[in-house]
Parts: sequence; structure tokens; C-alpha cells
Amino acid sequence: MKVLVIGGGAREHALCRSLSLDPDVTALHCAPGNAGIAEVAELHGVDALDGRAVAELATGLQADLVVVGPEAPLVAGVADAVRERGIPVFGPSAQAAQLEGSKAFAKDVMAAAAVPTARSYVCTTAEEIDEALDAFGAPYVVKDDGLAAGKGVVVTEDVEAARAHALACERVVIEEFLDGPEVSLFAITDGETVVPLQPAQDFKRAYDGDQGPNTGGMGAYSPLPWADPKLVDEVMATVLQPTVDELRRRGTPFSGLLYAGLAITSRGVRVIEFNARFGDPETQVVLARLKTPLGGLLRAAATGNLAALPPLRWSDDAAVTVVIASHNYPGTPRTGDPIEGLAEVADQDAPGAYVLHAGTRRGDSGAVLSAGGRVLSVTATGTDLTTARQRAYRAVERISLDGSQHRTDIAAKVADAAAEAQGA
Repeated sequence: MKVLVIGGGAREHALCRSLSLDPDVTALHCAPGNAGIAEVAELHGVDALDGRAVAELATGLQADLVVVGPEAPLVAGVADAVRERGIPVFGPSAQAAQLEGSKAFAKDVMAAAAVPTARSYVCTTAEEIDEALDAFGAPYVVKDDGLAAGKGVVVTEDVEAARAHALACERVVIEEFLDGPEVSLFAITDGETVVPLQPAQDFKRAYDGDQGPNTGGMGAYSPLPWADPKLVDEVMATVLQPTVDELRRRGTPFSGLLYAGLAITSRGVRVIEFNARFGDPETQVVLARLKTPLGGLLRAAATGNLAALPPLRWSDDAAVTVVIASHNYPGTPRTGDPIEGLAEVADQDAPGAYVLHAGTRRGDSGAVLSAGGRVLSVTATGTDLTTARQRAYRAVERISLDGSQHRTDIAAKVADAAAEAQGA
């Protein structure tokens, strides 16, 4: 099987790493990729948002499967362009990807499918915004209706900050605040059959103790020892399957990765948002635990054959990923700084820990340089979360990037609680 992955972040590096370990994957390509992905896949300088160019590349490579990683190409219709050439694609159509591309569309689908979610208003004028903010009160939850690269949501006690964000959006969703811990649950679907993956939890705030601005995600872990063992079955029955069924009923079947961002509230599970692709950085820890070969799983979804697959196999190990970000992230990040210590991690920490590249490129001299806000995802596995954390942070300490930042408390509380419970 020849596979082409579209994208160039840590999510795509995690996908490429897992695909490279699948014995059925005989050739692996990525466009545009990054410095780390280049070690496991052949890179191609194609604009990921140009559906025609991606389709031509896939045709020229005689790809048996195209995997579209990021949300922007999906919303732009890249998967549609490839499908028109008769090539199997893992990723929803542009219409189905509106589940992520438009918060208002997602709310409409959830209402029709009776999926539990926050009460909300869709606003386009200053008057509507003020009425919605008054109706819900603090803390205010304000979401840009369109794609915003993980930075379109503001949760604040400050009504003026909430209003300013809302006014900056062309169309905005204002909703009630959902209490309780958040969980990310991915599901593979071919538009009919739904196969859930293992849940994960990520850390959105920039600094330790969940302080600072929201980011695209500063780390993640899996499994969730504190979660109800029935959580996945419940979400399958009340969220994932009804949503897939509703989209099929509308004539816009969703095939690919359906990501449910959930709040475990005092009133039960509620959907915070849907995404139409693998989440970053949760993908890094979920795929670290998946033992079923990834290529066959994604191709079964792309060809409508998920129902024929045997149950997924998972490692009992825990996984933790820690994001190393550039100076000033999530503001305008500084780029072009050399990254050192990658070889030391590969030599001394593998296979228990490894580095997945997010925003990196090769400089003229061959050195790996920073090229984005989130630069690396240092990922580790272990028999429990404590061991996985220790391995991840030991690897983080080997890496040098001037001015970089990372959280030191990823999975710390849950690892301590799990260890305490085991000791008791």
C-alpha cells in the first residue's frame, strides 16, 4: 500500500510514524511534511490547500490511500478533489467537514441528532452579542464560528474581553459554560460504522497550573484512569453514532476521523465541539498506544469496509506527550532558532521516548530549525503515567531551543492520584 499524508505538523508526524510501522505500507509520502517527517516519508512541496495539486500528486504517485491531516484542507475540499480521481481518501468531504468548519452547523446537527451539548446563540450583530452575554453570564464562552487554528475560543470572566472577541468575529457562537473535566474522544468512521479509539486529555493553557492564554495544546496523556469505564460506550451511543447517522440522513455522509471534545459535567456528558480530523496533541498519545496497524484501519474507513475489521488492539501502557513551543507562543512566535539534542534523545531514550516534529525545517547547513509556534511533541510510553511522564521529561531536558517554553505539569495530578490509589 502506497500512502500519501497531507500536512506538516506533529499530528502528521505521529500518523507517518505509525504508518511507517505498518508492514503493509510499502511506500510513504507526505506533503509538505517537516524535518522530522522526512526521516520516515518522502516529502513533496505541494500546497496542502490546493485540491487539484494534491490530487495530481496522489495520481502521479499511484497512491492507494490519501490521509488528510489538518482541518483547513478538509474544509477547502481537498478530500473531494482526490476522491474524484478514484483514490481512497481518509477524511470527510468539504460539506461534512463543516462539522468543524462552522460551529453553527455543528450545533444544528447536534440539535437534530439529540446530541447533548451546551445551550447557545448564534450572533451576527452587536445587539445579539450583548443579549447572549447577558443571558448566560460569566464565565463567558465565545467561539468564532469558522476555523481559527485552535485559537478561536475565549473563556473569560471579563464581559468586555468576551464582547471584544465576539465583535472581531464575522459570526460567533456564544454558549453556556460547561463545568467539569474535558475529554477528547476520536472515532474512525466510514459514514456508517463507527469505531471509537481510546480517550485522551489535553492541556490547552500555555502555563503550569492551567494559567495563561489558550493554545492549540501544550501536552496530553492517555489512558484516563479517573474516567468511568463506560464513558466510551456512552459517548458512542449518545454522541458519535447519532451524529454520523444524522449526517448520512442529510446526504452528506461523514467518512474519516470524528473528534468529539467533551465536558464531563455535573449533569452528564456534553459535547463542547466537534473536529473533523485527528486532534493535536492527543493523536500523539493515542497512536502511541494503538497496536492495530494504522494503514489497514484508515483504508478500511476510506473504502467503506470498517465493519469487516476485527476489534482494535491496544497497549496497556500509558502515554504522555509534552509540547515544546517557541518563544512568545501563542503570540507571534520567534522562528529560525536551531534545535539541539534530537540525536541524544534518539540514542538514549528510544524506544520509550521519541520526538515528533511540529514546526520544524532544515536550514541551509542541514541543522533543524524552529518554524512555528509549537515546535516539538516529546512523546513517551511506560507501564503507568508516572513512568511515561518521567521518560517524557527526561527527553525534554536533552533538547535545547533558545527561548523555548513547555509546561512541567502535564498529567502530573492524575499520575500522582493514580499512584496513590494503587498504593492504597
